[in-house]
Amino acid sequence: MSDEVRVETADGITVITLDRPKALNAINSVVATALGRALRAADDDDAVRAIVVTGTGRAFSAGADLKAVAQGDTLSDADHPEWGFGGFARQAVATPMIAAVNGLAFGGGCELMLSCDLAIVDENAQLGLPEVTRGLVAAAGGLIRLPQRIPRAVALEIAMTGAPISAARAYELGLANRVAPAGTALEAARAMAATIAANAPVAVRESKGLMIAAAHLDELGDEAWDANSEVRKRIFASEDAKEGPRAFAEKRAPQWTGR
Repeated sequence: MSDEVRVETADGITVITLDRPKALNAINSVVATALGRALRAADDDDAVRAIVVTGTGRAFSAGADLKAVAQGDTLSDADHPEWGFGGFARQAVATPMIAAVNGLAFGGGCELMLSCDLAIVDENAQLGLPEVTRGLVAAAGGLIRLPQRIPRAVALEIAMTGAPISAARAYELGLANRVAPAGTALEAARAMAATIAANAPVAVRESKGLMIAAAHLDELGDEAWDANSEVRKRIFASEDAKEGPRAFAEKRAPQWTGR
């Protein structure tokens, strides 16, 4: 692991922090390897119910380390190139992920945010895909995920102008779940993660999985309903599905097993 990626796990929540503030938490292969493996370890840990990704200093991440790019750096984990940019952009993760966007999130940093399920954004943060201003392209999923999240015309504007948007605009468009007062994005993300972590883990993971899959299916077609039926079967066969109603009837807090 790299000293530039810190990992803390407590109360069912793993917080992964990019700690390279002098470089605005830019991503090189060393950071990508540590970030990707931290994400994989958290997702493989049954005790982890939610993952928060954040940064230190004034940036969530400025994206690709262009100095590293100039030297031929791949910006990915050499052992797991299938995980994509930052060891993150293409890694399949079942655990809910929240981006605590503490500052600017440009280029690959914005794409890392888009790789998460939810986003809490500091009121002073700015987001954008400035790649075209450097003769580059947002190839770490930004051009794919952004028009899935917001109106296509707005996504095209962001991608083709390279101009940043404010936290307030991100919230207005639905890119951010909440805008946090300055300096409190991580605190707000932890609170949201705690709410998620208190729920039945099987139900949460299956709900996330189906909603992501359904985004690529015909919502009225048989394939989507078949996927819905499979999720329902898995949920209702779980121990947690029995524990929830039992705890309600007994007027006590449920004891989730994640099975």
